[in-house]
Amino acid sequence: MLSSTFRTNPSSSAIARTVEPPAVNDADGLPLPRRFAAVAAILGAGVLVVLDGAIANIALPNIAQQLQATPADAVWIITAYQLAVVMFLLPASAIGERFGYRRVFAGGVALFTAASVLCAVAPSLPWLVAARCLQGLGSAAVMPLGLALLRFTYPRRLLARSIGWNALAVAAASAAGPTLGAFILSAASWPWLFAVNLPIGLLVLAACAGLPNPPRSERSIDVWSIALNAVMFASFVLGSDRLMTQPLHGGALLVLSVVCMVLLVRREMPKAAPLIPLDLLRVHSFRVSVVASVCCFTGQMAALVALPFYIQHELGQSAVTAGLLMTPWPLAVMLAAPLSARLAQRVPSAWLCAAGGACFASGLALCALWPLHGNTGLPIAIFTSLAGLGFGFFQTPNNQNMLLSAPKERSGAAGGAQGTARLTGLTLGSLLMSLMFGLMPSHSAVHWGLAVGALAALAGSVVSLLRSPAKGRAA
Repeated sequence: MLSSTFRTNPSSSAIARTVEPPAVNDADGLPLPRRFAAVAAILGAGVLVVLDGAIANIALPNIAQQLQATPADAVWIITAYQLAVVMFLLPASAIGERFGYRRVFAGGVALFTAASVLCAVAPSLPWLVAARCLQGLGSAAVMPLGLALLRFTYPRRLLARSIGWNALAVAAASAAGPTLGAFILSAASWPWLFAVNLPIGLLVLAACAGLPNPPRSERSIDVWSIALNAVMFASFVLGSDRLMTQPLHGGALLVLSVVCMVLLVRREMPKAAPLIPLDLLRVHSFRVSVVASVCCFTGQMAALVALPFYIQHELGQSAVTAGLLMTPWPLAVMLAAPLSARLAQRVPSAWLCAAGGACFASGLALCALWPLHGNTGLPIAIFTSLAGLGFGFFQTPNNQNMLLSAPKERSGAAGGAQGTARLTGLTLGSLLMSLMFGLMPSHSAVHWGLAVGALAALAGSVVSLLRSPAKGRAA
């Protein structure tokens, strides 16, 4: 763990402070009986929000048909959810620090569950889109605060393992989502995709009673900063999406995003606990982890967009076959996550992340460059497995380093930064593929997209080496 010195503006009431790593013992985690309930709540909530997102994608054609909506309008079912999440990740982290991680986390689970019921009974597309926005708000509280609560649930020496199990659960939900969604749709109508969240959500809420209840901070909640943050991320996502089809509109939204970012940074800079975690970004190890995370998630999204086109259009395979050939990716992440958690206790995280990023880049590069002919797709399954292994070995130690580089009282902000880095990378990956498809023929775009994804993953590997290996070892 790095010893980190945080210095704030002289106008702030906080003074410079040095954060030293706590002693390695079990006193900083929950006792075992209660720890199981807390882990069930955290992992259950993570699976709930990830699974819902995965199964909602597959139902878009059915929903559009039954609600008499165009495919373009139906995409808002996904877009509304993603916008709400990215706009309120950092505010939810700040609210959690102020009013208590457990209270806000449980509130996010309750809101997500209630919004799922509203989705299930939606009589029209606008109703469903509004309910999906509420789901996104709940998810924005669950994702960063779940990671923060893990830090108070497990003793420090077991934190890497807990992050590995969390990554495994998320990967399993991602892998199972399309299959589960298809199974539900084969037996029932689309509202049941959301109705199944009710019993799961109620079980998770019951388990929330076992969550730790860390001390709250005395920070104030700045409504204007929250508004600037929301407009900044919303205009960035929408502007990136429209840049190719509506250049003037998309460009104006991106300019608005930059303006809001400048105003937000100037407003938050003097604060000891800013909404955008500027205090944490001053820490070298934390900053490196954030940049590496953005790079690798950019590569992931570029590949996940390009591969279906490659498999279906280039290799002539069906959509079902494309899904099967890409399934090894999350399965490999599931395999690598707990292994990397164990290795993180013995090997410097800088080396693990660099090796994982290089393996990830190699898998994507092989997808882009390996000559495939006819209807064979087996090499793709092998290459995506390699990419998934690399991503799994990168993600767990990188998230652990990000969390441990922050003082405990700023764990919520660290979780928010991790989620924001992930969503920023995913957005950049989508934008890169949109540019590729707009600038060149489809068959060229998929190969260049995979190549650019490999370069982004390789950049994440190189950036990870900027951390000091001697100090990057997990405690």
